[in-house]
Amino acid sequence: MTTTAQPGITGNVLFYQQPEPLSPEVHGKMGVRSMDGPFGFARVGHAIPLTVGEFPPAAMTGPIIFVGDEKLPISVMGLNAGENMFLREEGLFEAGAYVPAYIRRYPFVFANDDNAKQMVLCVDRAAEFFAETDPDLPFFEADGQPSQYTKNCIEFCNNFEIERQRTASFVQLLKDLDLFETKTASFTPPNADGTPGEPQKIAEYFGVSEEKLNALPADKFIELRDNGALPQIYAHLISLLCWDRLIALTLQKQALAQPAAANS
Repeated sequence: MTTTAQPGITGNVLFYQQPEPLSPEVHGKMGVRSMDGPFGFARVGHAIPLTVGEFPPAAMTGPIIFVGDEKLPISVMGLNAGENMFLREEGLFEAGAYVPAYIRRYPFVFANDDNAKQMVLCVDRAAEFFAETDPDLPFFEADGQPSQYTKNCIEFCNNFEIERQRTASFVQLLKDLDLFETKTASFTPPNADGTPGEPQKIAEYFGVSEEKLNALPADKFIELRDNGALPQIYAHLISLLCWDRLIALTLQKQALAQPAAANS
C-alpha cells in the first residue's frame, strides 16, 4: 500500500498501513507495548523479501526464489496468497522457522522523502502493538532524545539497508553472468485410486540455472567463490527442495480444516 501518511513520503511497503516519519514532536509520548505474539501482522505474508546474507538460514524453512524484472529475492512462506504457513494463530512463528529481517524490523521502515531527497525513518501507527499512551517501550526519552529501544531499531534498519544494497549488487552479478532461468514448481496429486493425477503448476519464478553455473569459465567460478557469492547461490538452490515441505504443510492444513468445517 502507498505510504501517504505524510506529504513527501512515497513507496509501496508490504505490511505497513499508516507509516509516519518518526519525530519527538508527534511521537514523544508514544511507543510500543509488549506482546506475547507480536508477529500477527505477518500472517498475510506468504512471500517475504529477503537479503542475500539471510539465504543460508532461510534455506531450511522455504524456497528462496527471485521475482519480477528486478529479480527480487523472496522467501516463500506459503503457497496461497495471504497465508503464511509458518505463523501460528497466536502470532508466533513455528519453532525452527526462520523469521526474515524484513519482518523483524517492523514497525520501523526507511522511506523516501521526495521533499528532502533523503531516507527518513518511519513507524507504522497502525501496528497492533503501537501504543499511543503509556508504552512499555517508548520511542523517546523525556528530553526528546531517542530511547535505547529506538536507537537499537535505527541500527537494525541501517544494517538492513546496507544488506539490501548488497543484495542488489549480488542480483546484478547474477544478471551480468546470465545465470538466471525461468523455473516452475509443480505438484502431482493422487487420483482416488492412488494413481498419479494431472500435474498442477504451483509457481513460476526466476532461479539460478545449475547448467549455466557449471558452464561458467573457471575464472568466473573462482570469482564467485572468492567474493562469497557461491555459498549464497548454493543456499538458494538447496532451498528449492523445500517446495515439497510447503506442499505437505498445505495439504495437512487442508485435511485438518475439512473435519472442522463438517462439524460447524
